[in-house]
Amino acid sequence: MAEAGGSGGMGGLKRLVLHERHEALGARFAPFAGWEMPLQYGGIVGEHEGVRERVGVFDVSHLARAWVEGPEAAALLRSVTTFDVTTLPVGKAHYSLYCNEAGGIEDDVFIYHLPGERWLVIHNAANADTDFERLRAVAGAAASEVTPETVMLAVQGPDAVALLSSVLGESFAALEARDCAELDWDGTPVLVARTGYTGEDGGECIVGADRAADLWDALTAGGASPAGLGARDTLRLEAALPLHGNDIDETTHPFEAGLGFAVSLDDEAPFTGREALAALKAEPRTRRLAHLKAQERGVLRSGYAVRSPGEDEAVASLTSGAFSPSLRIGIGMAYLPVQLASPGVALEVDVRGRALPVEVVRRPFYRKPRQ
Repeated sequence: MAEAGGSGGMGGLKRLVLHERHEALGARFAPFAGWEMPLQYGGIVGEHEGVRERVGVFDVSHLARAWVEGPEAAALLRSVTTFDVTTLPVGKAHYSLYCNEAGGIEDDVFIYHLPGERWLVIHNAANADTDFERLRAVAGAAASEVTPETVMLAVQGPDAVALLSSVLGESFAALEARDCAELDWDGTPVLVARTGYTGEDGGECIVGADRAADLWDALTAGGASPAGLGARDTLRLEAALPLHGNDIDETTHPFEAGLGFAVSLDDEAPFTGREALAALKAEPRTRRLAHLKAQERGVLRSGYAVRSPGEDEAVASLTSGAFSPSLRIGIGMAYLPVQLASPGVALEVDVRGRALPVEVVRRPFYRKPRQ
């Protein structure tokens, strides 16, 4: 079995520790951010619906994992991240951003505060090396990369909490949204968090590579359906969650992207991009990340031009787009001029030469039915 981060995949891509498990399940693989990743097993729509209706499990071990430890860890992290993590209690996690000096988003991250002055940072795979060097530049030996020796599994869906509680113990059920803890699972520590990237309840688990197959088997035996990157993308888009490299990047800033909640300015602590972000927050918005829902059949894709009805000139391009399995219609996101970004505004998307009517809607696209 290949080690996490080891080569041996298609075209020299890194292979997941659980590659053989995915292969045995009939996974179709695709390259993603330097990794050979399961795109789908039996079909994207079926896997998507399995997560929305029951419970699915994703191998997200391509996401980079790094510790920053010690009494200065919080202050060191604060110097490079937009959210004031020094206010984050032990046992809590929060979304944050790495920005450049101009306020552009270089990556979005999740930060977990664990007992013993330990902080775990989750980075996007495409930015893993740069992100870890950013941490090491400020934290030195207090920062350590643990991606190669660990596996990360996301268990998502309405039955996820019950499944995780049955496998890991009732301590998981006591966790609230964005809580994190280390649980003992048959003598093996598992770091768990009540977090995810699908708009569903559930949790994410980080376990040593030597026990990863056992945990995967326990979760699938308990009813979790394997799901690949294809379903993960349609689920996150229905939840209107941004994807770095598509919806946010160095050319976008947190306030126009609707991510102001991840920027702390009131503590006056210095961090990369602080001055630019303070200025950007004070300025009137010229554009805003908006959410578009097709009014007729047609699949929206990243890069498609967005226009006002009857006009030739594009006002924006889609940053993300897909067919929504839950809504049975095309959905997408784009940075629109503020005067066009309000819910109810009618626009068009150029779908291979066809003007597809769309409407600006509130986020998220999909809301769970009330019980």
